[in-house]
Amino acid sequence: MRWLRRNLVTLAGLATLAYLVLPNVVVMVFSFNKPNGRFNYQWTRFSTDAWTDPCGVADMCGSLGLSLEIAVWATVGATALGTMIAFALARYRFRARAAVNTLIFLPMAMPEVVMAASLATLFLNMGIQFGFWTILIAHIMFCLSFVVTAVKARVMSMDPRLEQAAQDLYATPVQTFLRVTLPIAAPGIAAGALLSFALSFDDFIITNFNAGSTVTFPMFVWGSAQRGTPVQINVIGTAMFLVAVLCVFAGQMAGNRRKRSKRS
Repeated sequence: MRWLRRNLVTLAGLATLAYLVLPNVVVMVFSFNKPNGRFNYQWTRFSTDAWTDPCGVADMCGSLGLSLEIAVWATVGATALGTMIAFALARYRFRARAAVNTLIFLPMAMPEVVMAASLATLFLNMGIQFGFWTILIAHIMFCLSFVVTAVKARVMSMDPRLEQAAQDLYATPVQTFLRVTLPIAAPGIAAGALLSFALSFDDFIITNFNAGSTVTFPMFVWGSAQRGTPVQINVIGTAMFLVAVLCVFAGQMAGNRRKRSKRS
């Protein structure tokens, strides 16, 4: 009992981690399955056919490429706009500051189906044809709030004396921003960009309302689930999970190296 009480927090953390990772493990295992029928829900026999031909399903890689393209452009747009908004809200005082803060957080608090229906109504009233651009505009809109939140928290924790010291050393405003402000704010900007990419690539509800005949990867997965889930979907999911894990490990290693270099 003493050992259990001493390690209760650790055990609870491991159990939570296992609960979160278990669905990814199931997806990974079933990416090596060869089902007899259309549905990949029961283990039949081991096979690497899906890994050797990940684009064997018609239109799957096309929808995947489209989702990646939209996610990249949505990340670029949301990160650029969100960073500027975050600096404005954190550094400047103006009349509508409280109202802007409220409006920025509305997409995070609002149910996705409400936002999706509202955007679809707006595009219909404006006569805009549904497709790539409507999806991109919608994704930038809901990703913007997450970027502003991440960057604003980083900017507000910055020590203003560092920028003042750069100005005392005759640095121009541009030099101060590029060499002092931007490197300090970079972790928050990177966090917002990564979060935007993940949210944009994974979104289904808002995309489904504003896509028209355009099919992204989440919409392809949903449509395939009605007819029979191909094993290649598990392959793509496994590859995405492994890439995310590698990015996390790379970030941790880079952070540890910086800490060691600072200590030395």
